[in-house]
This record gives sequence, structure tokens and C-alpha cells, in this order.
Amino acid sequence: MKAIILFGHGARDIRWREPFDTLVSLWRAQHAGIPVELAFLEMMQPSLEEAVRSLSLQGATQITVVPIFFGQGGHLRNDFPVLLKECQTKFPQITLSATSAVGEDQAVLQAIVDFGCRAMSP
Repeated sequence: MKAIILFGHGARDIRWREPFDTLVSLWRAQHAGIPVELAFLEMMQPSLEEAVRSLSLQGATQITVVPIFFGQGGHLRNDFPVLLKECQTKFPQITLSATSAVGEDQAVLQAIVDFGCRAMSP
């Protein structure tokens, strides 16, 4: 079974996670047959390992991790690969893969441009 993890940085302010919770709600409404979990690098729960464990218990065998970062900073270049490798070691029955940062996707960048244009409209 395929599943997805939306992976963010995390923050001290609990309100920071609200858009991530909205993303999960949107995913579940549009892709009810594909389980989704949130995971955070630091300061928030669940961790990547906890999210992988949760999906594993739901029967996932293939998990795609989508970093909800604007670009490939130090966390994605250095910390994230280590976490992903640790998860792969702890859950060898699961095939883990990761996308690039969402902010590097042309459609996401265009959505930001479109948002700016709408903001300028009366």
C-alpha cells in the first residue's frame, strides 16, 4: 500500500502547524485511499520515524516523503538524508522515497505568483 508523509521543519509556535493540518485535511478529502501523516524535523511531533511507524502499522509498504520546504537548505541537504536512512534501516520492509522540496516545483512557484497577482486585485 502506498502512503505519503508531509515533512516540515517545525516551530515553537503551535499555530505554525495550522497550514500543515489543512494540507492533511485536503489530502484526505481528495485522496481518501492513500494514507497521509505529518512529520517534523524538530520542535513538533510526530518525528519522521514516528510517522513512518504509524503508516507501517496501517499497512504501508511504499512511503513517499514530501518536504514542505521552500528550497534545499542545510536541513534538507544534511539532516533529512540521515533521518531518511535511519528510517529505512529501522523499517526495512518499507520502500521509502523522497521528493525535492515543494518550493522547487514550477507549479508551486507559479501558484505563489498567482497568489501575488490576486493580492493586487481590488
